[in-house]
Amino acid sequence: MARLILFNKPHGVICQFSGDGSRPTLKDFIDVPGVYAAGRLDTDSEGLLVLTDDGALQHRITDPRAKQPKTYLVQVEGEPDEAALAALRAGGLDLGDFRTRPCEARRVPEPDWLWPRDPPVRFRKSVPTSWLEIVLREGKNRQVRRMTARVGLPTLRLVRTAIGPWSLDGLAPGQWREANPDAPARRRAR
Repeated sequence: MARLILFNKPHGVICQFSGDGSRPTLKDFIDVPGVYAAGRLDTDSEGLLVLTDDGALQHRITDPRAKQPKTYLVQVEGEPDEAALAALRAGGLDLGDFRTRPCEARRVPEPDWLWPRDPPVRFRKSVPTSWLEIVLREGKNRQVRRMTARVGLPTLRLVRTAIGPWSLDGLAPGQWREANPDAPARRRAR
């Protein structure tokens, strides 16, 4: 049976098992031979990373044609108006090397369950911040950050909370657990 691991990747961790020693990697947290990340998160991003030892499962998770939803909590600089949210949702944002597909985007309150980031997000008294929930069914390099910047809302913090039916519920940063790849139950992050 395929192994499936859900890992809450902390900020600053590189999404690979090898590194040059300058930053922590997956090897510093997960001592399970033969598993590989199904997708990636930037070093500056946090949250759910799915790992597996099954190449076909890895492909099903990452292939855009499978349309696995990826849910992100995004702290942005500024106050989003309905025009900015509508632009995110509509798709077609020109990010230079591609145009985005439609997605879900809504403003949400700051999550009370979210752990403090280390290092903390910079704070500026004169610039308000807001939180968004964005659900994509594609995943290009730094896509969420590029999308929010394109509509005038630079990303300050990015936390992936779910991929398809799997969520990071109950996992503190740096923790992982095995999950059933055949019958996962989706629990919404709170």
